[in-house]
Amino acid sequence: MEQVNVQTAQLYTLQLPSKRESITLLEALIEEVADKYQVSEDTFANMMTCLNEAVMNAIIHGNKLDPEKTVFVNVDVDAKRIVWTVTDEGTGFDYNNLADPTAPDRLEELTGRGVFILKHLADQCIFNATGNEVELHFKI
Repeated sequence: MEQVNVQTAQLYTLQLPSKRESITLLEALIEEVADKYQVSEDTFANMMTCLNEAVMNAIIHGNKLDPEKTVFVNVDVDAKRIVWTVTDEGTGFDYNNLADPTAPDRLEELTGRGVFILKHLADQCIFNATGNEVELHFKI
């Protein structure tokens, strides 16, 4: 009888207090997942950039640096991809009506590139209807 190997999905969860220092816990988890699943350097760099951006936005803009609020990070891994979900306890935002950070009059702006970065570096970027959760897919 032939043996079939079935890879089951692995799930990780992180609950981060809404303070800037929480980013070190996130980075440790990204490194752990990348090492365990032998993620390429390019994908690792994209994950690190996107997740830093998403979590800092959740901490600063979503939860307004309120230490009573939490940012939830979930990681779902299967044989072909890693899916990261970042959720904050804020009211969300309208991600469909953001100024274009590549417009000539916006190039000097220091903020406003986060969603642009997520959409360009992740293989897939999905926001919930409220705008307080983003799902980032990376192929492995």
